[in-house]
Amino acid sequence: MYPSYPYYGSEVQCKQIPITFPPQQQRRQPGFEYLMVPQPIAENPNYRGSGKLANKIAVVTGGDSGIGRAVSIAFAKEGADVAVVYFDEHQDAAETKKRIESTGRRCLLISADLKEEEACRYAIAKAVETFGRIDVLVNNHGVQFPQNSILDISKEQLEFTFRTNIFSFFHLTKAALPYMKEGSSIINTASVTAYRGEKTLIDYSSTKGAIVSFTRSLSLNLTDQKIRVNGVAPGPIWTPLIPASFTPDRVKHFGTEVPMKRAGQPFELAPAYVYLASDDASYVSGQILHVGGGEMVES
Repeated sequence: MYPSYPYYGSEVQCKQIPITFPPQQQRRQPGFEYLMVPQPIAENPNYRGSGKLANKIAVVTGGDSGIGRAVSIAFAKEGADVAVVYFDEHQDAAETKKRIESTGRRCLLISADLKEEEACRYAIAKAVETFGRIDVLVNNHGVQFPQNSILDISKEQLEFTFRTNIFSFFHLTKAALPYMKEGSSIINTASVTAYRGEKTLIDYSSTKGAIVSFTRSLSLNLTDQKIRVNGVAPGPIWTPLIPASFTPDRVKHFGTEVPMKRAGQPFELAPAYVYLASDDASYVSGQILHVGGGEMVES
């Protein structure tokens, strides 16, 4: 077994949070949650919704696993119906749908390759066809391909990373805006790498920097429409992207470099997305919330 860090809720102790992880590697991105050891913790059982998103319609990309799964479950607990958009991780997506529906909310699964503009339009169209509107759009999906040198980043990798990580955010937002009204919210997942960089993730970090600028500029652009745009910049979080992109040795020590000395779990980010999606953040737009285990960054 691996050492663990106990997380204590208000009354009942939650699952223990690992400090380190068994060496492991998946050969394909964005990765499969059901293959991970241990599996990420998507839900705090002590979290009780209070209707913050009652009867809202949310679209969450990358919602099958990792951060997206945790956000989707938290949104459902707060009263939202959720369209979960994912690539082709059908087993993970089915598990997320099952949990959402167990809360009494509706869940629509949409499989799409979001690096293609037509697929982005398709995903939004399917969500609107089912639910009629969109109140919250969470652009959360992404890929990363570590390389030791910029000389190793091929044209194909560069274009793949940008099309997946930032072009799709433009396409999804453009497709969704006609179905969003005053009071709606857009939330973009950035990364701490946008602020401190990462020497083996040059192209990935660049897309995350673009997401920060996209968030700030889009916020200004949509102010008159009274649609808020914010983002979350996670630190090291235990998601399928980690074993799908890093070596087994790097996985073993993943997250131990931050002040809290451990990687975060997806459920620890979900309340930040709930806050930004809800009326609690009615005076908040153009901001990036940092959830990074105590790491200080200049924003």
